[in-house]
Amino acid sequence: MGGDPGLTGPRLGVLSSGKGSNLRNLFSRGYRITAVATNRPGCGAAAFARQQGLQLGEFSQRRFPSSLARDEALSGWLLEVGVDIVVNAGYDRILGEPMTKAFAGRMLNIHPSLLPSFGGGMDAVERALEHGVKVTGCTVHLVTDAVDAGPILLQAAVPVLPDDDAQRLHQRIQAEEHRILPQAIDLLWARLGGSPRPVKETTVV
Repeated sequence: MGGDPGLTGPRLGVLSSGKGSNLRNLFSRGYRITAVATNRPGCGAAAFARQQGLQLGEFSQRRFPSSLARDEALSGWLLEVGVDIVVNAGYDRILGEPMTKAFAGRMLNIHPSLLPSFGGGMDAVERALEHGVKVTGCTVHLVTDAVDAGPILLQAAVPVLPDDDAQRLHQRIQAEEHRILPQAIDLLWARLGGSPRPVKETTVV
């Protein structure tokens, strides 16, 4: 189980608002998922966390008077459960100072474009198609106060094919996300002085 305390490597806190494909990928590869946080309790990532018995935190905005209060609660919870690295994997809220300060240098984001192109939103794939680019891709970067502008750790290029629509292109980008996000986690953990983690190669279902 991804939350098994017997697993080695960094204790991950995964933030997601969607289907949770990157969460599932990390789980299937044997990463140590200490916590999953979501602002959408009905999303696929939350359902997967419940199914697998992972510790789940629900931070719907309607529960808080402001985004600042939400992020204070979120950062406090992640610190309390002992997260080493925060992974933003399809989380659709901009994180404020309580998070960027608490996890400075320890928080990653996966974005479906080759930043700095098409940053700052959840519609990067659609914008790539609208602009007619021939190549797009995905980027893993450190999260800072500036949206999608933190130091880049890894990128992967994905060609845009003539018959692509948003769904087909996004599927191919996600395949690259599943490849480079684990690599970026390992890279950051090594930079933080952590021990190498034996990786279990599996296929995401």
